Amino acid sequence: MGNVSLETKKAYAARTRRSNYAASLRLEGFKVSPEDGECKLPSREQVLKTFTQTRT
Repeated sequence: MGNVSLETKKAYAARTRRSNYAASLRLEGFKVSPEDGECKLPSREQVLKTFTQTRT
């Protein structure tokens, strides 16, 4: 086995983490599709803006 780059290791860890999280949700009874893990998350600013609008 050759040397594996740090970026490859990080990508593998991220994939594994998403896979484990999805499996955990399925075990708890949530309906999860593979597309759910690939969606783009909002930025911190967008979340704060939405949260402050709904609280007032």
